[in-house]
Amino acid sequence: MSQDSFYKFHTPEEIELANMSRFDLDHPSAIDMPLFASCLQDLKECKQANIPIYSFTEHQRQSETKYLYGAAIIIAEGIMALQDPALRAIYDLKIFVQCDSDLMLARRIKRDVAERGRTVEGILEQYLRYVKPAYDNFVQPTSKYADIIVPGSQNSVAIDLISTHVRRMLDNRSNSFRDRLYVSGGLGDPSHRQSENLSVLPQTPQLNGIFTILRDRTTSRGDFVFYADRLATFIAEKAMEFLPFKPKSVVTPTEAIAEGKTLGTEFVCGISIIRSGGPLERGLQRVFRDIRIGSLLIQSDDKTGEPLLLHTMLPFCLRDRETAKDTWVYLLHAQIGTGAAAFMAVRILLDHGVQQDHIIFLTFLVSRSGGVSALNKAFPGVRILCGAVDDELVEGWLPAADSDDPHEGRKVWIVEPGMGHIGDRYYL
Repeated sequence: MSQDSFYKFHTPEEIELANMSRFDLDHPSAIDMPLFASCLQDLKECKQANIPIYSFTEHQRQSETKYLYGAAIIIAEGIMALQDPALRAIYDLKIFVQCDSDLMLARRIKRDVAERGRTVEGILEQYLRYVKPAYDNFVQPTSKYADIIVPGSQNSVAIDLISTHVRRMLDNRSNSFRDRLYVSGGLGDPSHRQSENLSVLPQTPQLNGIFTILRDRTTSRGDFVFYADRLATFIAEKAMEFLPFKPKSVVTPTEAIAEGKTLGTEFVCGISIIRSGGPLERGLQRVFRDIRIGSLLIQSDDKTGEPLLLHTMLPFCLRDRETAKDTWVYLLHAQIGTGAAAFMAVRILLDHGVQQDHIIFLTFLVSRSGGVSALNKAFPGVRILCGAVDDELVEGWLPAADSDDPHEGRKVWIVEPGMGHIGDRYYL
């Protein structure tokens, strides 16, 4: 994250001076330090952040912003990055790059001519008037705050030391999330009390008939898709009851007044965990016309089986924290086994400002002995609606796809009796 993105808005008079290289952009007051610290703190706390965009050709901050979320490592860079005490308090590692002044000037000329449309004469005037004094007065003195001072040219040793340190910090993070979900809180006990926030569709003969078809391994793909869509519609219809409604009066064709209800919120969207949540999308779209559906790509690590967030594509109402707090979200996931992907998905929504009691988790199946109880314990405001509850979550083994050795692979947990791999059966 570059500090250059956080230059303040400029007046027309300041822009005119900047075009003549007569405006000081190298003083600490030119940077919006509170906003820089706020965005950096949000990212460190695993929240989304909307980073401003600054145009060096127009000398002005743009109206649009850049959405950032989900960084495992955050690199903040800028000549004033160590200037502000609030910023220094956020960093885990502070590095000052010591560089020869002639080399810095040469790099600046090359960059500003190629990327910012400046003339060499203007660059030199600005350098002597503002840049060099700012370096001597504000930048170089901050080196005393650095944990590491490294030469800024041809220093592969320093790069190796820093990258090794970062890798070690990442490796120290827990990598047994699924195991801890299964063994914590008595989750392995099938008699564990059902969560108060877990709602199950009424087990009617019709619903049991649909599940019988979906559980049958001989069911054709066409029949599986048809009945999965039908079940998804039932779930989506029931899920509408969790949304807020407000009174509304309408005039009927007979000119009479009828008192009724209308949706009491402006923002409702669906978030589908890619592939797994897809079989629920059509049912939701049948019930809620024109609903916006975003997606999360959460996959298991090939070696550890731990959930990894690889991609997010969220509707606009979730990208801004002010609208996200008023948004109701249907979270779509085919089944909850260990609950690892479900945990990550809920955490992502909370990081964007969605309120817990505005999240409605829609799923076909829940394993009673899996992670649903831990999910409810961690997020008691999240409502879960499923078609059925299965008792068993059994341990299995998934061989490695790139090896013929049966001992190569990873441990997996399987919902039983279950419906198999729902995403594969729906799409393949």
